[in-house]
Amino acid sequence: MKLGGLCTLNVGGRRFRLSAELLRRLPLSRLSRLQRCVSESELLELCDDYDRDRNEFFFDRHAEAFSFIMLYLQHGTLRFVPHMCELSFYNEMLYWGLESADLQPCCQRRLDDRLSDCFVHFFPEEAPAPPPGREEPCRRRRWLEWIRRTLEEPASSLLAQVLASVSMLFVLVSMVMLCASTLPDWKTTESLEQHRTIEAVCIGWFTAECVLRFLVSGDKCEFVRRPLNVIDLLAITPYYVSAAAARLTGENSQLQRAGVTLRVLRIMRIFWVIKLARHFVGLQTLGLTLRRCYREMMMLLVFVCVAMAIFSALAQLLEHGLDLEASNQDYASIPAACWWVVISMTTVGYGDMYPVTVAGRVLGGVCVVSGIVLLALPITFIYHSFIQCYHQVNMLRPLGRSPGEVIT
Repeated sequence: MKLGGLCTLNVGGRRFRLSAELLRRLPLSRLSRLQRCVSESELLELCDDYDRDRNEFFFDRHAEAFSFIMLYLQHGTLRFVPHMCELSFYNEMLYWGLESADLQPCCQRRLDDRLSDCFVHFFPEEAPAPPPGREEPCRRRRWLEWIRRTLEEPASSLLAQVLASVSMLFVLVSMVMLCASTLPDWKTTESLEQHRTIEAVCIGWFTAECVLRFLVSGDKCEFVRRPLNVIDLLAITPYYVSAAAARLTGENSQLQRAGVTLRVLRIMRIFWVIKLARHFVGLQTLGLTLRRCYREMMMLLVFVCVAMAIFSALAQLLEHGLDLEASNQDYASIPAACWWVVISMTTVGYGDMYPVTVAGRVLGGVCVVSGIVLLALPITFIYHSFIQCYHQVNMLRPLGRSPGEVIT
């Protein structure tokens, strides 16, 4: 059943006219799923009623709340409806497929405070009972949804917690084996064989887990675009590529390029450790914070680059350019002086290069103090965003939300 032309959404008695193309692009999971329905019975699982003649969908929801959601889709700003309970509006958001991360920061803080005070957790409303004769497809979808929740949401059931623990164990074992394989004592033939066997078992588990999660996912394209799934693919693929290259070229191949490629592919398995983000709140919070604070991170990078350009040019002039006979060769060029500026501004100070003139040392002191000030300016914004992300992740875990959904 394909929907075309203009569609009418009747939400609480108020009509909204949308094109089918726009309906397909909306970032609202409930509406975007309407385009994938193949029968009227599937449509009725997503809406309360459907008029085929007028191509009109009926939703018994809060009309004013949905009008604010439509304004968010048009202008990119989502705020609470005035004189409406924050919890009720949040319930509407969950119904349509939005999260608290879509709210403006001020509204997020209001929602966090209200949830903390009331200790209330919201679940999206259950779909209505399927009509007679459709029990088998619905049962199959519920079965696939249960498998998906078991694999994606560790807090959804006891079996999901067990599988998550087993997956974490395989990640830790693979990391230990990767580190141990670089020790000189592990260069023996027997140790290499043991390492390959354990590595093959771990890769087999990761591959089966990734393939099964892909098969039971509702939206395959969305599954492939999620960052954590991309990381899983990057962690698994090098093993098969290196195994195929080793079989084709041989372990004692004279092709040095192939040998370097194999070593690079093997070290890429360090991405396995990022798989722990599925099970640890801290890593989820870090990923969500970096995603939200990219403007502050870019601002911090711009501060460092501007200061680096100024101080490196002055350092090269004071240490090398004024007196060519007694010049400091560590500052022979501005790019070389950039390294000194970076380690000085971050207060690392390796001591591998340092100014020897009085003017250069004064400049070094100004560089260090400027670095402390410039690096501290965006930290406050990043800190507050980290606190908000931490509370959000902790609130979504009892709701059974997937870590991948939190980060993406």
